Amino acid sequence: MGFGPLTEPEALALYNFTLIHNFRLILAYHSQGEVIYWKYADFLPKDSEEIGKKFAEVSGYTLDLTPPESAYAGYKDWFIQEYNRPGYTVEVGLGTNPLPISQFNKIYNDNIGILVLGAIL
Repeated sequence: MGFGPLTEPEALALYNFTLIHNFRLILAYHSQGEVIYWKYADFLPKDSEEIGKKFAEVSGYTLDLTPPESAYAGYKDWFIQEYNRPGYTVEVGLGTNPLPISQFNKIYNDNIGILVLGAIL
């Protein structure tokens, strides 16, 4: 969790990696819910909702607004605010964390379309 923004080495690594690349969009993967969160605050990057709808269609996941208790602290939120480009948090799987390995094939099959679309958009 860390004591604040960019206090953990993995967060700092992702931050620095993002700064040196010109990403058109980002996907932040979490586990729980089979839902895709696409919006941050009042930011509305061009085509972000339309892309999110495509991701939802190919995955079978629901496209939804980020719930208030999950907003304002994630990579997706920072990316959208900093770059005004689409960012998504993809919540995979259902059940108790850690998710069982038995869900791997379903999660993979649900998400392969998101990964391919994200790479070509």
